Amino acid sequence: MRKSTAFVPLIVSALGLLPCAQPASAAGSGDTPVTIQVTSGTLDITVPAGPVSLGTVAASSSAQTVSGQLGNVEVIDSRGGTTGWTATASAVDFTGPSSISVSAPGSSSYTTPAATVTGTANVTPSNLTALYPPAPVQTATGVAGINTATWDPTISVTLPADTEAGTYSSTVTHSVS
Repeated sequence: MRKSTAFVPLIVSALGLLPCAQPASAAGSGDTPVTIQVTSGTLDITVPAGPVSLGTVAASSSAQTVSGQLGNVEVIDSRGGTTGWTATASAVDFTGPSSISVSAPGSSSYTTPAATVTGTANVTPSNLTALYPPAPVQTATGVAGINTATWDPTISVTLPADTEAGTYSSTVTHSVS
């Protein structure tokens, strides 16, 4: 009968036996955090390209008022947040054969209707009794996410008595912040 012996190498160091690495064991479950970043858009205002005629009147020895619709003004809030906004308007004096002031109360006005709103925002109109200095015409509060507001204001200008015949022009400026 023959006996078989197996040779099993044993690694020995000066300190004793070297440990052998054990196979990694897998956990039953694991969590991995993930994120999504949503970037902010812009806050913009669009206005009619013009020119816009407020009307035609005959020269008069009495003061008279001319009025007309400016056309749609729209605020587009693509910031995707909760910060409100304020739209302002103003104009410069009318120039022509003479100058027509828009800064004295009652010399001009900006009548602001309620805005048509999309999205979530409470938009409140404000009328101006003079077109200068700049002042709020729409204010948005309670904003949540993307929103727009559109309105068509009426611009009125009081022509002084004996205003010279001719064409008069001004510029209405809107801004939003």
